[in-house]
Amino acid sequence: MNLLRWALGAGLLLSAGVLANCSQIFGSDAGDGITTAALVGADADSANWISHGRTYSEQRYSPLDGVNRTNVGDLGLTWFADMDTARGQEATPLVIDGKLYLTTAWSKVKAFDAATGKPLWEYDPKVPGETAVKACCDVVNRGVAAWGDKLFLGTLDGRLVALDRETGKVAWEKVTVDQTRSYTITGAPRVIDGKVIIGNGGAEFGVRGYVAAYSADDGEELWRFYTVPGGDDADAQPEYLQAAAKTWSGDALYGEDSIGGGGTVWDSMAYDPELDLLYIGVGNGSPWNRAYRSPGADGTGEGDNLYLSSIVAIRPSTGEYVWHYQTTPGETWDYTATQHIILADMELDGAVRKVLMQAPKNGFFYVIDRETGKFISAKPYISVNWASGIDPETGRPIENPETRVDKTGKPAMVMPGALGGHNWHPMAFHPGEGLVYIPAFEAGMLYAPEANWKPDRARGFNVGFDLGAGDVPADQGFRKQVAGTLRGMLVAWDPVKQEPRWTVEHPGPWNGGLLATGGGLVFQGTTGSEFNAYDAGTGDKLWSFAAQTGVVAPPVTYTVDGEQYVAVLAGWGGAYALSVDGDLINRKAPVRNVSRLLVFKLGGAAELPDEVVVEKLPLDPPPSRATPEVIALGQAKYGRYCAVCHAPGAVGSTVLPDLRRAGSLESADAWSAVVHDGILKDNGMASFAGSLSKAEIEAIRAYVIRRANEDRTLEGANKVARR
Repeated sequence: MNLLRWALGAGLLLSAGVLANCSQIFGSDAGDGITTAALVGADADSANWISHGRTYSEQRYSPLDGVNRTNVGDLGLTWFADMDTARGQEATPLVIDGKLYLTTAWSKVKAFDAATGKPLWEYDPKVPGETAVKACCDVVNRGVAAWGDKLFLGTLDGRLVALDRETGKVAWEKVTVDQTRSYTITGAPRVIDGKVIIGNGGAEFGVRGYVAAYSADDGEELWRFYTVPGGDDADAQPEYLQAAAKTWSGDALYGEDSIGGGGTVWDSMAYDPELDLLYIGVGNGSPWNRAYRSPGADGTGEGDNLYLSSIVAIRPSTGEYVWHYQTTPGETWDYTATQHIILADMELDGAVRKVLMQAPKNGFFYVIDRETGKFISAKPYISVNWASGIDPETGRPIENPETRVDKTGKPAMVMPGALGGHNWHPMAFHPGEGLVYIPAFEAGMLYAPEANWKPDRARGFNVGFDLGAGDVPADQGFRKQVAGTLRGMLVAWDPVKQEPRWTVEHPGPWNGGLLATGGGLVFQGTTGSEFNAYDAGTGDKLWSFAAQTGVVAPPVTYTVDGEQYVAVLAGWGGAYALSVDGDLINRKAPVRNVSRLLVFKLGGAAELPDEVVVEKLPLDPPPSRATPEVIALGQAKYGRYCAVCHAPGAVGSTVLPDLRRAGSLESADAWSAVVHDGILKDNGMASFAGSLSKAEIEAIRAYVIRRANEDRTLEGANKVARR
């Protein structure tokens, strides 16, 4: 068996029983607070889950084996807690000395007794509802960080908030972004030696990416690391940004039409205390289409647009640049490198290497030397057509020129699409099996360059592609074909051989994050409203729980008084849930959101309330009387400004209101009151008056009416066919 190990601390293999009280050893009890020693030694503290990925290595592996292959069939629900919002749930809970802390949608925080579920306190940062239109992918939050006696979270509107861990009271808060721009925070902070580190999102709308460190004591900004060049004085920038500027062209960064360049650090980070290196994943360009972002770019190096779609190593004490590796040079498909980063020590060619592993959106699984950033290997973990492979000498992709839409100017169907082959959902690594478990999926996308595109700093996606060009027609046969191309998979990946050992097919994409355990188990939620346990070595399904909703968040495990628990936050949402017709996700009925924290233990006997089945309202739109020209205008504007939340083609997402069934569709005045006047801004529907004229808003209504009539005819035909 390959030697795969994480070697922080003493490197001892301690039993779960010996570790039950390790929180006292490492200073993570409520009295002493979370310390550097506790975070560095978290691998030996199996009772708690004190950081986002459990350890700085982000392996999401727990040595706990009280629940194992033999007895997992006896696992049962022991308590649950309903959330107060039916939006996407993506958080990783923290567990510290018998208390569980989690974030929910709209950046709220809740604390519970981890054994009984007794509510302890809750906190609502009161994010303005209209902030929702700044978020590309739902009003989600992925968790808190802990240091000392405080918890830290980033809010959707860009604040960093410190809470007293015992009471939930605000200790301090700091605005970390320009709130006049479309910045958001959905990721979980990390804390290194008293520095709270957080990035942000917003590259689809037009911002300049960065990650920054703040004092855990008072929120003072200590350093800021920009991921792309910019600002007023290019010559005054740090050397690493001056070097990056040579890989850009045009006015994307400095001209009048600059919208920031993108490169937001919206999720993944990992830290190696021995090397003192913080690894960050950098996102996509702004706009996506490089033809507008960096026009005329061609040739190796020129047009790479550093540090987009890169893994970058920096010093956490100063923010100093150390090295980078770019997974997708000159990215134009929204191929972020913000996906989960895992650190491990691995035997390769007879020698132990310190490696970093990632399965970013572009469909290739990478193994990188984390000391130097040198490329080691990469192979596709899903079907891809944008590149035939990665050059082993240069580490650069061997691209398919037909998919390089920013050069050809022609539409192309590209695999993977903008959601990637793997998105934010965390992977897990099992040292004993030597496997990385990937929540992978296949979903291609039609990239159609938008002619004469111009940025809009007020509202809407600034991507440089016509997002209305790929509307799924009202044809049941075609829709079934589309559904057949959407595959969800749990892939057990061997990072040494760069191949899958086993794969489990799921009913649809967008399945949950992973947890691996010393009991030989892998836990994952699914689109099919299940929470499952698999054999870590074979992929056999050993246990399943009917969750009544899609589960996308990653599970955690912990002990209280020596008894092992498994917890997961359930609730359907996120980018895929917002963007795809529910009928394409689940053939029986759309996946509905039931936001709950579910907690399990052996012999648990709690039961969920009876499932509520909600039938779709019949389509009953007003007649479509607008001219083809008006409808075409509405389709284009809908694609740019509405599709991000209400789904392309107005098919009706599974989380937000289905506009084809909206009561305001009947009245031009009522529709305008919502879209132009913003009467529902507190519910997340802000005014688009600064971006859309009243005539364009009415054209969008005409387009939705047309689509609703098409689908009503389709539904009628289906009913006749079923008789």
